[in-house]
Amino acid sequence: MTNPVFLGIDVGTSGVRGCCIDSDGKQLAAFQKPLELPTIRGNNIQQHPDIWKQTVHEIISHLSQQIEPRQIAAIAIDGTSSTVLVCDTSGNPLSPALMYNDQSRQHESIKIAAIAPENCAAHGATSSLAKAMHLLEQHADASHICHQADWIAGTLSGRYDISDENNCLKLGYDLINNAWPDWLSKLDIAPATLPKVQTPGSVIGRVLKEVAEDLGLSLQCKIIAGTTDSIAAFIATGAKNPGEAVTSLGSTLVLKIISDKPVFAPEYGIYSHRLGKLWLAGGASNSGGRVLSQHFTKQQIRQMTPRLQPEQATGLNYYPLPATGERFPTNDPGLQNRLSPRPENDLHFFQGMLEGIANIELEAYKQLARLGAPFPEKIFTAGGGSCNAAWAKIREQKMGIPVLTASHTEASYGVALLAQQGYLTNT
Repeated sequence: MTNPVFLGIDVGTSGVRGCCIDSDGKQLAAFQKPLELPTIRGNNIQQHPDIWKQTVHEIISHLSQQIEPRQIAAIAIDGTSSTVLVCDTSGNPLSPALMYNDQSRQHESIKIAAIAPENCAAHGATSSLAKAMHLLEQHADASHICHQADWIAGTLSGRYDISDENNCLKLGYDLINNAWPDWLSKLDIAPATLPKVQTPGSVIGRVLKEVAEDLGLSLQCKIIAGTTDSIAAFIATGAKNPGEAVTSLGSTLVLKIISDKPVFAPEYGIYSHRLGKLWLAGGASNSGGRVLSQHFTKQQIRQMTPRLQPEQATGLNYYPLPATGERFPTNDPGLQNRLSPRPENDLHFFQGMLEGIANIELEAYKQLARLGAPFPEKIFTAGGGSCNAAWAKIREQKMGIPVLTASHTEASYGVALLAQQGYLTNT
């Protein structure tokens, strides 16, 4: 195909975003559409998969007004981690999907805790495995366990029996041995319902004829194995070598670094995803933008930011937390927010908070290094705080390494790169 286009579709919590790129990674088109919100009943959070399918088709139709749809050579999907459903052999959902933040499967998580290895990512009520156990008990005739990205890719390819390494981590997949572990049989998980696991960026198959005709796609369009939304956002930054890290300055402080070996420390919420021949290790602190918003409005932050003086440290030894408790780099449920003494000058206080979060970031990367990951050689920044140049300077001074603003941070762009990779390496 001449001038091939690669489409990445990010299915998030509140919306779906599509991004088309060319062989050089240049963005050609983008479109996003909100999703109907999940149904919430206590800890039970559900959404019907048909909503995803309809919205994805609408995204492709809108993008087709910006680019020629028959030029789309490959499509890859990312979805929210641990959003799970079960379906029949034809891919028909047997119930609504249990969403990534559904915490209703406490009973199943207790069973998992008694059997699964300590460093397994399938622990907890929000894991894919806990949700799959419940769904299989309710639907004994189920043929396939599907994650969100798996099922949507299935609607395009007809293959509902395939998933990727990143999504399957919280379903209990053993990334070290590239196999489903034997202990899963003790949880009454029928092996036939478990997906065949592929590497993100590998080819699942070609688009279904009826889908191609409906959306104006070429019959040669390849459907590529995708990933989770957070991994897609990491890929979007361009980080790809050991020692390259990404810090996301959102409501919380999330760190990921590329390592030549995996790091597992469940006591800190640290797990490693396979990233090609390398590994992606990361953790998340409770500190971040949420605690800033407890003290300042967005307007106040915008007004104060140009007046910050990164070269003149405040000397305030803060540990900013939105509430009691920290998980990483210190695992201490009783750790108290430390924001005193508070100076009368709001600008001084604001800079002290930014310095405190930078200190947490530094200690977090040191903790990852102590556990076996490399210390960063450079850090790409994503999230809402990435546009704060003064904060970047504060962090750069603390870290002693370059702190860069990522050119791309959208998960849809990252998964479009996976579509590109899958096409170019299999053509």
